Amino acid sequence: MWLIARRSFAEGWLRLTATLLAAMFSVGLIAGSIQFTLRAQAAVSGSDASEYARADVLVQGGQTDPDDLYAAPDGRVRLDQVAGRPGVAAVAGDAAVPVTAATPGGKMIVPPAGGRTLLRPWVAEPSLNPYKLESGRAPAAPGEVAVVRHIARSGRLGTGAELNLTLPRETLRTKVVGVVTVSGRSAVASGALVLATPETMSRAAGLAPGVWQSVWVKAAPDVPAVRLRDQLKRSQNDATVRTAKSLRDAQSADVAGMGTSIGGAIAMLSSVAVFVGLFVVANTFGTLVRQRSRRLALLAAIGATPRQIKRLIRFEALAVGLVAAVGGVLLGYPVSGLLTRLFAQDGFDISAADAQFGWVALAVPGAAGIVVTQLAAWRAARRAARISPMQALRTTAADSSGRSWPRLVGALAVFACAWMFFGPAFGIAATEAPGPDRTVGIAALVMIGSMITVAALAVLGPFFVGPLGGLVGRLGMAVSGEAGRVARATITRSPRRVSSAASSLMLGVALVGATATLVLSSNARFDEAGREVLQADHVVTSSAMTGDGRAPLPRDVAAKIAAVPGVTTAIPLISSDAKIIGSKASDEVPPYVTVTGADQPTLRQVLRLGGHLPALAPGEIGLTSTTMKAHKLKRGQTIILRAAQGRVRLTIAGAYHDPSHLFADQALVAPATMEKLDPSAATQAVLIRGGSPDALSRAIANVPGAKLVDRNAYVDMAAEALTKGMKVIYGFIGMSLVLALFGMATTISMSVGERTREFGLLGAVGATMSQIRQVVRWEAATVVLLGTLLGTGAALGSVAVLHAATGSSFAEPNPPLWLLAAITAGAALVTLATSALPARRAATIPILEAAKAE
Repeated sequence: MWLIARRSFAEGWLRLTATLLAAMFSVGLIAGSIQFTLRAQAAVSGSDASEYARADVLVQGGQTDPDDLYAAPDGRVRLDQVAGRPGVAAVAGDAAVPVTAATPGGKMIVPPAGGRTLLRPWVAEPSLNPYKLESGRAPAAPGEVAVVRHIARSGRLGTGAELNLTLPRETLRTKVVGVVTVSGRSAVASGALVLATPETMSRAAGLAPGVWQSVWVKAAPDVPAVRLRDQLKRSQNDATVRTAKSLRDAQSADVAGMGTSIGGAIAMLSSVAVFVGLFVVANTFGTLVRQRSRRLALLAAIGATPRQIKRLIRFEALAVGLVAAVGGVLLGYPVSGLLTRLFAQDGFDISAADAQFGWVALAVPGAAGIVVTQLAAWRAARRAARISPMQALRTTAADSSGRSWPRLVGALAVFACAWMFFGPAFGIAATEAPGPDRTVGIAALVMIGSMITVAALAVLGPFFVGPLGGLVGRLGMAVSGEAGRVARATITRSPRRVSSAASSLMLGVALVGATATLVLSSNARFDEAGREVLQADHVVTSSAMTGDGRAPLPRDVAAKIAAVPGVTTAIPLISSDAKIIGSKASDEVPPYVTVTGADQPTLRQVLRLGGHLPALAPGEIGLTSTTMKAHKLKRGQTIILRAAQGRVRLTIAGAYHDPSHLFADQALVAPATMEKLDPSAATQAVLIRGGSPDALSRAIANVPGAKLVDRNAYVDMAAEALTKGMKVIYGFIGMSLVLALFGMATTISMSVGERTREFGLLGAVGATMSQIRQVVRWEAATVVLLGTLLGTGAALGSVAVLHAATGSSFAEPNPPLWLLAAITAGAALVTLATSALPARRAATIPILEAAKAE
């Protein structure tokens, strides 16, 4: 059988080329996903260096949040209270302020792998300094900074370059005097670092002289860090004392967990590529078996057993899989590069890591190529083994009509498998409180169930070919006469061949239809609700994206706007995350809420929130009804929030609703309350009434990244920030769509090659070239009709299930009519374009070539 397989492969390599390309593209998507995941994990693990590398003990003011390793402590500690203690060899003050770094040209420098950019003090004590100068010198004067190598590379900055830093309250223009690494790395676990003089750092953090957020401690020789920690705990009653090693270990564990999360997210998206690859390769292998029915039947007639014929098909699949694996691995690198660029546009930069060439990056996609082709050929091999020797005497192959019930039972079984995922999705919806994690979990289950449903519809495809083929055939007879009658006969005689091409089109239509319906639905809801809530004439926001959304603005922007003639209202929206202490929510609900601070007397002039929330006084908080329900809170109840300044006791004044989820999605407080929670809270936007666009633009001209937009444009920008990550999804869907359409074109082309004898005989009995082309085109029309109907049904059904499970108004299965028309027109154009060359080839088949064809 191996010799027969080798000869068959050598003689029919042109027919196998299309299958080989489909498999290679599929493996390329898989390889690109794996390589991107490995590169992202390398970028994350490559930033597991710690600024605490040379410290033994950390004395942190007040308390720290055990659930957030990178949150600043909520208290302060004096340096002289730690220095000189028994067992202490050296000390250094430390503080951290989140900043946004930008080049003089306004380009924002994205921190690595979704981290943050922090301003920290340069450590002058050599025994505690973890920073190695790669070039330049240490900062010594106000306005001088040293940066980690990631910032220097991303911003293309050298020593002497200018760097603009956006702090919570102001913008600093600094000069880069040094580039550093930490333990040989370009960044640290928390992200990127900008190092300034201790005096600059104290002013930026609002610290008094000699007072710091934390103190790094170097133990004296022969003094274990654990013993020194215990000694300092007894003398520092209002501080948190821990060993630096415990924090470094926790950071390493967090980095590893982030890498796993990234791998899981990409694996979910790459499952679409795996499914499309299996689908397309299975279709093309099925067509190959149909083309060679007579040859396989002759093998059976001369004594080949069904097991040997199965082995023949699997040998061919192995050869295709090996070649596809090599080509797919090479193709995976440009795919990985594309994904890297798409992620960077959404604030997740992994460019610090190089392309991966380890055994996982090479062997796993290669093995995946072999597994995909073997799985795809499994059904084709079984079908080949069932070919009877009598089929060697047939000149044409008609589908068996006696297998309707097995096909129907098989399709129902596949539908039942889909509900193994749809069912848990509704279970999650019924038991968990609304939130992003709940929505993501439901969406993942619905996506898998929808892919299985598409497979079930592909199994049922031949059942629909007869009625639709008859309809198209009658239309063809009315338009094309005898060519339409021949097309109707060939369509209804071989429904499996038509459904094979239509199933690939169905997959493409389902991908485009579901994605477009969800995007249009969410955009329409954001547009409607955002314009309903936002009453401002203009908005100042940032044009840059970070891993957490839009980059923040400095607080002084609002004052500059308020001074513009004609401005009646300029309200900054300030936000910070806080932790609800003692929340009664379930374990699945995170204890954190995003608190928005805004001026209460004038808030209603720029935002129209739902509910009857009164103007909030200092010490009061308003919560959305969803947040109150999730945390089991009531109006008038006192809660404790832990934020940057420690624990703050607040009274719930009432509930409200932000239907747009863009402005104050969880909690709302007055500015005085926000100062108690987090004095360094970020300004997300400034909402403006009055003033001319020209005057407002001049007022913010010197603010890096600041951008003036009108009401409608800001709603679009806010929605884009809230749905960051969609570019990556579009990339996966686009590549999978190309693969699906390639599979359809391949199947149509191979079906024409399968009927070489038939088309040649039609020419022999007098059919013109135009009539033969019309036969192929009417068959293509059936493919369009069947693929579009099934694909649109699958898309709308998937969105309907998602809407029913989540109850979200952002996932309405009500696409506009123009979308359905556009999808239909696009499917028709693609199908006609891909069938043009096969139709021309069918019309020019010589009679002698047809006579010797299988």
